[in-house]
Amino acid sequence: MIWGRRDGDDGTAGQPTADGLSLAETIKAAPKALLHDHLDGGLRPQTILEIADEVGYAGLPAPDAESLGTWFLESADSGSLVRYLETFDHTLAVMQTAEGLRRVARECVLDLAEDGVVYAESRYAPEQHLESGLQLEDVIEAVNAGFREGEGLAAEAGHPIRVTALLTAMRHAAKSTEIAELAVRYRDEGVAGFDIAGAEAGFPPTRHLDAFEYLRRENAFFTIHAGEAFGLPSIWEAIQWCGAHRLGHGVRIVDDLRVGARPYGTDPEHDAAAPLEDVRLGRLAAYVRDTRIPLEMCPSSNVQTGAASSIATHPISLLKRLRFRVTVNTDNRLMSGTSISREMQLLVDELGWTTEDLRWVTVNAMKSAFLPFDERLALIEDVIKPRYAALVEPLPQGGLR
Repeated sequence: MIWGRRDGDDGTAGQPTADGLSLAETIKAAPKALLHDHLDGGLRPQTILEIADEVGYAGLPAPDAESLGTWFLESADSGSLVRYLETFDHTLAVMQTAEGLRRVARECVLDLAEDGVVYAESRYAPEQHLESGLQLEDVIEAVNAGFREGEGLAAEAGHPIRVTALLTAMRHAAKSTEIAELAVRYRDEGVAGFDIAGAEAGFPPTRHLDAFEYLRRENAFFTIHAGEAFGLPSIWEAIQWCGAHRLGHGVRIVDDLRVGARPYGTDPEHDAAAPLEDVRLGRLAAYVRDTRIPLEMCPSSNVQTGAASSIATHPISLLKRLRFRVTVNTDNRLMSGTSISREMQLLVDELGWTTEDLRWVTVNAMKSAFLPFDERLALIEDVIKPRYAALVEPLPQGGLR
């Protein structure tokens, strides 16, 4: 069967199943590809407590795993940017030793594999892990070792997964070229690409042109956080000046859409479900769609940061219907209390997505991964499509562009 949102007789969402599985179980069992997930935003609360005790960090805001997890979620939901950013002070505090980094990386892989992820790119900023004497190379090698350990343990448990790293430079700092050089140096050892992150306003990607020009000369892949907290100028610079292969978030590309005679977003509920014949794309939006630049969209995170007002009015569905290269991601699993399965479940529950939609965005993600073409194709043809076929009726071919 091809399931999606289906109302029951009592007005509640129905619970269609496939092969005896509930909808939630089917989503969790489905193979997933994840392109935008921050390593320092996905720690287990119990791990934070244990490493904090080991390294003598006494600044945690809660004494047990349950209340600590609640604190992270409530802080990220608070609407306060200061409080949201404070959450990372605590995760980074326990990621300053090789042992801590290795453990966090290993557990990241295991948590993703348990959630049905078959390929993931995990990003982190090496420069944020130097407070206890580690060098940049030490950080990268510790994380790589943790990823490899996690992959081995996941395979033993029957959940094979491939995880690569994206090395992130902070856009307000001055280490981007150095981090870019390390991304190239370690690209045959599990580092798939480069990223810049941090506050968009006041720190345009063009401040790091040297890094991007170096990466392009070295035939290296990179994505740029753009179009989340800042609008079209950030996206335009990331693409046209810097040459980004993907856009981190990119949700503000809708600022270049019009619905009828008015800008997108003036009537969010109507605009999210607007008939396609009423939607007009500006030059930048059309370029992003026409050149198939992937959008690393993170629905729950976008609601927390104010980039979208709700899941039900998130522009991801309109962009999907317009055939942008949409992907679904988690951003920060701890802060959003989420997983890729939960993000997919929200899209099914709130926006009526179907298995075909979920498979489509999964293939989109795999096509957009920073892996060699033959490896991407093997995961699509040998893993993702067969596993979806085993969960639901074979879906129509084509349209997966």
